[in-house]
Amino acid sequence: MRRLLVLGVMAVLALTACGGGEVPEVTAANLPSTKDSTFVYLHHLDIITDWDPASSYSNEIVAMENIYDSLTMYNPRTRRAAPRLAERWQSSSDGKVWTFTLRSDVFFHTGRRMDAYAVKASIERTKQLGAGAAYIWDPVQQITVIDPLTVEFRLKYAAPLDLIASADYAAYIYDTQAAGKGDLKKWFQAGRDAGTGPYTVASWQKGREKELVLRAFDRYWGGWDGPHYRNIEYRVVPGPERAYRLLLRGEASFVQRLNQDLYRRASATAGMRTLQVPSFQNMLVLFNTASGPLTDVRLRKAVQKAIDYDGLIRDLKGAAAPASGLVPEGLLGYTPGLVQKQDLAGAAALLNEAGYGPGGKPLRLTLTYAQGDDDEALLVRKLKRALAELNVQLDAEAMQWNEQWDKGKSADPAKRQDILVMYWWPDYADAYSWFLNVFHSAEPVSFNLTYLNNKDIDARIDRLPSLLTNDRSAAERAYAELQRKLIEELAVVAVPWVSNYQRAYLGNVQGYTDNPAYPNVVFVHELIPGG
Repeated sequence: MRRLLVLGVMAVLALTACGGGEVPEVTAANLPSTKDSTFVYLHHLDIITDWDPASSYSNEIVAMENIYDSLTMYNPRTRRAAPRLAERWQSSSDGKVWTFTLRSDVFFHTGRRMDAYAVKASIERTKQLGAGAAYIWDPVQQITVIDPLTVEFRLKYAAPLDLIASADYAAYIYDTQAAGKGDLKKWFQAGRDAGTGPYTVASWQKGREKELVLRAFDRYWGGWDGPHYRNIEYRVVPGPERAYRLLLRGEASFVQRLNQDLYRRASATAGMRTLQVPSFQNMLVLFNTASGPLTDVRLRKAVQKAIDYDGLIRDLKGAAAPASGLVPEGLLGYTPGLVQKQDLAGAAALLNEAGYGPGGKPLRLTLTYAQGDDDEALLVRKLKRALAELNVQLDAEAMQWNEQWDKGKSADPAKRQDILVMYWWPDYADAYSWFLNVFHSAEPVSFNLTYLNNKDIDARIDRLPSLLTNDRSAAERAYAELQRKLIEELAVVAVPWVSNYQRAYLGNVQGYTDNPAYPNVVFVHELIPGG
């Protein structure tokens, strides 16, 4: 995965192969009662990496979105920003001045009132720290408080600030005065929060299975009328079989993801609900354009053609859908007609043209992928077999994401891999995130793990925010042209699939929907317990 997160599927384990006796089926008798107001979320990795809402860029999103609010929120039905802390907003005709009107009577968990001054201070601190996804605020030149409930943003260039303000990272509004005269970052890292959301931190035990518990914030602006979960418990359960058993027993409310076998079992189990939904997350196979054999575009195109795209979709059994370009369906920039297909004869011809392949010199390539991710492992196994038939040896290494990322960012080009496999999703519901982070030149290297340094590509990417604001048709064309250039002409990336999220949860949980702009987040305040 990108960032610090590995969205993996652990090894498929058959229930009948493990001990522990019979597991009772979920029934009305063992479902939590409507009086049990704790929602139990099972995750397979540690929840909290960074408590600071300005720099948070990892797994903690699943909790942060229940603790903090942003000015706006992405609505997947309208595909536009919707009100959150801001009740309404307007922009100038040139897209460079945005004015947001805030809700009244909103309080931080610290007891301080949220107003325009707090919004200004929060975003300015996030910009100043420049960590995580803080780049989303790069267009902002000046923030001015018009009155306590009105804040104005003046931009350096036109940008869709209403959409940017709904981002899943770095858009949180928080109390910058929470630590008083102390160090705010240290204050946060002790496991404290300063948000305006429906829940606040009750306890945090790093490294424990029950890592994090949130409790209701009684002064939440959204109110607590009617039935709601008053607490959220986040538990770290690495094995999918154990997670499934906890769900069967009614001891958990929601499992983020099961493997395909267990998901099918859950779908056929009374007392459980399952949901398979498309996502904005796709798999990227990134090719090293700066060092090693893959500086030759013919070899990059050969590896592209060796991937068994259709076979992967078939073997992933519903957990993936075919990709058409870099941008998943549902986002501006999705371009039909860019679906890639395996072509071993074409791959052999390109290899032979470069002096390799069947009958030519042997070629050896290195690849890194996420340890513990069965889907990535499947991709690597199939690619390794296909390349072996073409006289190409693929040396693949499974690594923890931090190690894989460090290798990819190495200052010594000789230490970098030829191929890096990772997931990507946007930081807000627009395709810009793929292009800016993954394909724009960057020094030092961060997520530009193709090491592409192309001034024409950079200029095209830099124009995207203004086009999106002023001419959406032109933005569509620009996205399509960029994808064709990156995939077909420059061959810096292959896109094997778009992930389908497969959720399992208790039958008495009502109101759950999946918002693809906030990956793996359950907005618990919106749920109805019981039923």
